[in-house]
Amino acid sequence: MRVAVSGASGLIGRRLLLELRAGGHQAIALLRRPGPAPDGAVKAVWPQAAPGDWQDALREAEAVVHLAGSPIAAGRWTASRKREIVASRVQGTERLIDGLRAAGARPRAFLCASAVGYYGPCGDGPVDEGSPAGADFLGRVCVAWEGAAQGAQELGARVVSLRTGVVLAPDGGMLARLLPFFRLGMGGPVGSGRQWIPWISLDDEVAAIRWLLEQEDAKGPHNLTAPEPVTSREFAGALGRALHRPAALPLPAALVRLLFGEMGDAVLLSGQRALPGRLAAAGFEFRHREIDAALAACLGR
Repeated sequence: MRVAVSGASGLIGRRLLLELRAGGHQAIALLRRPGPAPDGAVKAVWPQAAPGDWQDALREAEAVVHLAGSPIAAGRWTASRKREIVASRVQGTERLIDGLRAAGARPRAFLCASAVGYYGPCGDGPVDEGSPAGADFLGRVCVAWEGAAQGAQELGARVVSLRTGVVLAPDGGMLARLLPFFRLGMGGPVGSGRQWIPWISLDDEVAAIRWLLEQEDAKGPHNLTAPEPVTSREFAGALGRALHRPAALPLPAALVRLLFGEMGDAVLLSGQRALPGRLAAAGFEFRHREIDAALAACLGR
């Protein structure tokens, strides 16, 4: 299968290209800037290049995995930053589908990134794909994002929304930011420590995306999270054990709000006890189900 991947130079995209090639698929890396294609994939610069350069590549795509989007946790959510977050996801998805349409492409599958932020702050109650959307900023963004992805149905594609949790990798995302502090023995839970972290290993993230590409009956939202979410306090303890360091120095909620404002409240001080209901029901097998084993594998210990 020829699979076009946007966000191909990102943390998930880079590993997904390798996973696709390992599974015998051909990958088309949709990049925003000129440069070498990652991991030997076919390159298409999108959407800045001349129409023929990227439309020809899209025309041959049998499936699309759309991962591109401005980082959520890159800083305070100013009014302009919020507009960028929305535009990069909603308008970005619409532009990609318009490009597929203009190229005459008829992909069989369109997998679009989303997030467990869809559910908003959830307290201790578990949520699955049938749970309602949150009314906060992230919830509204995810609803609009998933709505834009539905436009691919007009091309004959089955649409899958990838509601991803916190992806664990030592070279990117939340874990990469925490590691320097925990290695110095300065890590600990955030705020009360009771908020849930719906984590997933990078191995399972890319394996689940490939699995959903290959399952012809898979469509609709799927939570890409491990079966055993943990609280912030439990996560800190597990990371401390993995590094053989103490992990009892908390980051007070008041300081989080002072430094990060609304973003800190939404991303660091609240969470979702999200469960992978549809993946589990369909028989997907996780490599890493519990946090200690996942961190040990991630950190090579």
